[in-house]
Amino acid sequence: MAAPMNQESGDVKTKLSKSERKAQKKQIKARQTLLRHEGINTSREVTKHLVVANAGMSNGVHREELWRLFETHGDLLDIVMVTGKPYAFVSYNDDQSAAAAFAVFNGRMLKSPQELQQPNVTFYLNYIDEVPSQRAAGLDLPPGLRLVEDFISPACAARLMEGLGWSNEQQQHTDAEQALRHRRVKHYGYEFRYDNNNVDKDKPLPGGLPDWCSPVIDKMMSEGHIKHRPDQITVNQYQPGQGIPPHVDTHSAFEDEISSLSLGGQTVMDFKHPSGKRVPVVLPARSLLVMSGEARYLWTHGIIPRKMDPVPVQGQEESMTLARREVRTSFTLRKIRHTPCDCKYPSQCDSQLQKTGASLPRSEGEAAQLEQQHVHQVYEDIASHFSSTRHSPWPRVVDFLKTQPIGALVVDVGCGNGKYLGANKDVYSLGNDRSCGLAEICRDRQLEVFVCDALSVPIRTGAVDAAISIAVIHHFCTQERRLKAVKELARLLKPGGKALIYVWAFEQEYKNVKSNYLKDSKEHQNDDVRDKSSTISDDIRGATSPDSGQSDSVQEQQGAGLPVHVNRTSFKTQDMLVPWHLRDGAKKQQKDCRPASP
Repeated sequence: MAAPMNQESGDVKTKLSKSERKAQKKQIKARQTLLRHEGINTSREVTKHLVVANAGMSNGVHREELWRLFETHGDLLDIVMVTGKPYAFVSYNDDQSAAAAFAVFNGRMLKSPQELQQPNVTFYLNYIDEVPSQRAAGLDLPPGLRLVEDFISPACAARLMEGLGWSNEQQQHTDAEQALRHRRVKHYGYEFRYDNNNVDKDKPLPGGLPDWCSPVIDKMMSEGHIKHRPDQITVNQYQPGQGIPPHVDTHSAFEDEISSLSLGGQTVMDFKHPSGKRVPVVLPARSLLVMSGEARYLWTHGIIPRKMDPVPVQGQEESMTLARREVRTSFTLRKIRHTPCDCKYPSQCDSQLQKTGASLPRSEGEAAQLEQQHVHQVYEDIASHFSSTRHSPWPRVVDFLKTQPIGALVVDVGCGNGKYLGANKDVYSLGNDRSCGLAEICRDRQLEVFVCDALSVPIRTGAVDAAISIAVIHHFCTQERRLKAVKELARLLKPGGKALIYVWAFEQEYKNVKSNYLKDSKEHQNDDVRDKSSTISDDIRGATSPDSGQSDSVQEQQGAGLPVHVNRTSFKTQDMLVPWHLRDGAKKQQKDCRPASP
């Protein structure tokens, strides 16, 4: 049996080759990374448990592949994989089998597709005394969400697809079918409008709902899954790799229940609460998903665009594996709403936002509440989509960062997805943001970040050489709070330190030359023109609930209400709400992955 290579005490005196020394360094680095980031202690003694770096689900490795590779060296007890992690745990019934696998695989590159579907991956192994528990906690379905597996029979699913008239070979699109790039869509009852996430309630489609859908709707009603009989259906066919941006369906457009029937391949739909809690829900073929109440009105739902999904191993909830996606056809069934929504979630409700509006604050408490509702909560809802639209650092900010000396400590207050934290590799960059979702994205990118408010940064006075605040301070809703944010930034600086602050400009013209923000779309002749641009400018962050469904026209509310800005137009007042449109930004990130239909 070959001696293990993880001996650092000098017990192994055999001279190592260059490739063996390289593998040993990588193995030691993997051990240190596991301890630092995951809290996993490795063992210097041979045990029956192994942790295998570069063999995780985030590397695209399947549990079945690992099982096939490692079972040739002894009796396997279990293989445990964890969602989003670059390692896996391999357990044998005895130490000798683990040692044999260690000798074969540690530092070895698997070059052949016959070994791994993604070849040229090198495994680095360490022993551990026991496999840490990976049981997920608190992953109950969101309140109001119901999943019914095997809701219809295979024969019924075949009849639905036959009535739909689609086949894998069919490429032509009929007049009743909306042809989207890389995706096929059909509407029945009413056409779903992707430009405003709504329907034209005065223009029903001819023919209503097809008869071949009636048995499914009758079954939904008779079994008590829904209270309102649907009168609108949108059918989407998704190819492997396509997804849906996170969103909340427009409240005023449809009644409480929204149902989704999945045919074909299974997928994983991610639900996220404004607090940051996430619940992935596996949607098997022929399953019915019903969203109502809190799950319908408050939680965002979406499907990550990828070709493989992490799913629990059947019968072993602690272990995960990867499942390859197949073509999936979803039937989204809704009931048109003809009265304003009066749900318990006004921060997400376009009916109640239009009715009550948001007023300028009269006290510090009201200011904090306004920012919590129209800034902080919005960022938690749109963090993933927002990050996907923020990838190009501004040159002048990068120039400022590169003027800092080697070893300088630089803090980015309101760092977002961290796009500036790596702009200068010669300085130590530290970021913070109010959004837990954005901070989590930074953490996934191995960036040093923490969550805090820009008005109270937990860094001692005079500790940093330079600070930046890019497109942050204009989120504060009073002059006093904006000034406080600037003073807090200055407090962090050493004597002689510098800070760079960018905020959104009220004036969008200079010497009669319009900014690119105004140039990038056609001139709006009045405030009632609907915004159809691709996304809000990179300088502006969202300031109202996403996908609210309301008109983008400037709406002066009663009293001291805040108006809503029309994208790509001049600002009418200094204090406005700026909508964030998930549906439009998704065109760039996910091609035609529209957020409206699960």
